[in-house]
Amino acid sequence: MTTWTTDELRRIAAADELGIASVRADGRLRRTTTIWVVPDGDDLYVRAANGPDSVWYRGTRARHEGHISAGGVERDVTFTDVPGDDPVHERIDAGYRTKYRRYGATYIEAMLAPDARAATLKLTPR
Repeated sequence: MTTWTTDELRRIAAADELGIASVRADGRLRRTTTIWVVPDGDDLYVRAANGPDSVWYRGTRARHEGHISAGGVERDVTFTDVPGDDPVHERIDAGYRTKYRRYGATYIEAMLAPDARAATLKLTPR
């Protein structure tokens, strides 16, 4: 399994926004969507603020593969669903609160809502 380099993790974690594009069933990339990303140790996580019905999130369901760009890093990735009972959710919540607190409670609370938690993905480089 491929892992993030220390430099990639640092650069992506420092970026406010991440561009994400999933791979369609025919192998082409979908349109890039800008979202937030948080690190946890050597891993990176994203959530769909609008939950599983978010267009970009639904796109990840076809092949669980895509492409991300953030902090000058461009990587093909695999999307892995994070089970609802995984304790990592508490750390992801804390990551969103810390990293994005300057955007205000309305935005942060959306990222911590049950629907957003249900649409949490781990990004693994391919």
